[in-house]
Amino acid sequence: MATAINVQSSCSEEEWQARQRLAACYRIFAYLGWDEMIFNHITLKVPGEDEAFLINPYGLHFSEVTASTLVKIDIEGNTLDGSTFPVNKAGFTQHSLFHRELPEVHAIIHTHTTATMAVGSVEGGLQPVNFYAAAVVPRLAYHKFEGVTVHADEGPRFLASLGNKRMMMLENHGPVVMGRTLEQAFLDHWVLQRACEIQMQTMAMGKPIMIGEEVIRKHVESLSETAIDPAMMGVPEFDAMVRLVDQQDKSWRE
Repeated sequence: MATAINVQSSCSEEEWQARQRLAACYRIFAYLGWDEMIFNHITLKVPGEDEAFLINPYGLHFSEVTASTLVKIDIEGNTLDGSTFPVNKAGFTQHSLFHRELPEVHAIIHTHTTATMAVGSVEGGLQPVNFYAAAVVPRLAYHKFEGVTVHADEGPRFLASLGNKRMMMLENHGPVVMGRTLEQAFLDHWVLQRACEIQMQTMAMGKPIMIGEEVIRKHVESLSETAIDPAMMGVPEFDAMVRLVDQQDKSWRE
């Protein structure tokens, strides 16, 4: 097994803060049960370095990720920080595409949670049957399953499916959630996850009550009007989860 290197002394303060924030995010996902053994990925651009991003080391569980064990790579897949940890090819292929082609996207999340995979594996996908879904449905794109995402030639089709949206359900697979900040992406994933969990329960009970398009439009507008500073979107929620994680283990900061 590879070992972590001492990166704090060799990276900028901005990069170290980004490493700690991303490591905390991995621990939050593990805390919430959104981990998938050693698979799945959350990436974050390195501040001030447009072609470099941080990704989890392949082989560590989300609950083991720390600021130092995160791997810094460029969009070509080259390791930039001397890490001896490998990187999951599926994570690199997909995330490097979006980081390269969508400069405003700084954080990308891909998971295999039961709820999101289940909803992405039925005809119609996410339906407007609950409070959370009404906020997500207009923002959610879909992409047909082509197998494990390790083939570069799927890139143009990914981008065509995504369009101008920044949340996409890979059918029969799982979601990709993108954000201008890590905290925004986290909150969007949380909302999508809740929408899918509730849909699963609702559909098991009987015929759902569908929310109409006009109500959805009003709902989305009202949510945007009551939102805090857009630059702070997801920050209070993320910080609350960091405090919960810290009650169990603070080693992610190392």
